[in-house]
Amino acid sequence: MSEKITVGWIGAGRMGSAMVRRLLLAGHPVTVWNRTPAKAEPLRQAGARIAAEPGEAAGSQVTVTSLDTPAALEEVAIGLLDHRPSVLVDTSTVSVESSRRVREAAAKAGVPFLAAPVSGNPSAVEAGTASFVCSGSREAYERARGVLEAIGRAATYAGEGEEARLLKICHNLLLAITTQGLAEVVVLCEQLGVDKRTLMEFLNESVVGSAFTRYKTDAIAAMDLTPTFTSRLLLKDVDLGLAEATAGQVPLPLVAMVRTLLVSAIAQGHGEEDFLSLLAVQEKAAGKGVTA
Repeated sequence: MSEKITVGWIGAGRMGSAMVRRLLLAGHPVTVWNRTPAKAEPLRQAGARIAAEPGEAAGSQVTVTSLDTPAALEEVAIGLLDHRPSVLVDTSTVSVESSRRVREAAAKAGVPFLAAPVSGNPSAVEAGTASFVCSGSREAYERARGVLEAIGRAATYAGEGEEARLLKICHNLLLAITTQGLAEVVVLCEQLGVDKRTLMEFLNESVVGSAFTRYKTDAIAAMDLTPTFTSRLLLKDVDLGLAEATAGQVPLPLVAMVRTLLVSAIAQGHGEEDFLSLLAVQEKAAGKGVTA
């Protein structure tokens, strides 16, 4: 039987809660703190201990944060350093610069810090198919590895600095471009009388098929915009990528175009719906509704 690691967890949103549940199923004791305590209550029923203060989570063998924005990461993670966690792991998608500030603060406090952004949505986490890309000291990686591998299928080590942040940002830029490409060919087929599920079944068995196209097939066929990852959050990540590209003087013309379409999706009321709302924007641009 593998060693059970005590885990402190900060952030009980959709992703955070799904990851905590995976840890609980694996038998790891988890202490959870969330800014809004009521959102963490379902995790208490699943077996987690709910902390009244974030410092209570920092007494675990591994402390993990799962937060929405760079500002939230800096505020919460840097505050946690006062409690000297054994190792601090962050699974959020944030800017390279924000992560660097946290890493520098952690180094001053003598706390090993690992950037470990997660790839996958809550359903992927639940199924055990999510993955992590990690960067930081080897010490931090090895100490956190058992926790990450209890949640997902893989935890890839990328380097000692902020490599993981850039790789995850690139991952989400490609996600945005791929989604827009799918939206365009789906609407084209529908407008010309070819069923979109037939299109997806063909693509899934072709050289361009992927875990992503297969996962989104049912949602595309039903025009289901139930959020797995919202349009607003994808826009945040696209902005992170464009900021890095500007700093590095690297043109990203396709990404810039998709950003405009994400802004349109949000303006049309799809901000808290799934990022597949790019399909709804494309549908509107074509001047004819896409039927389920």
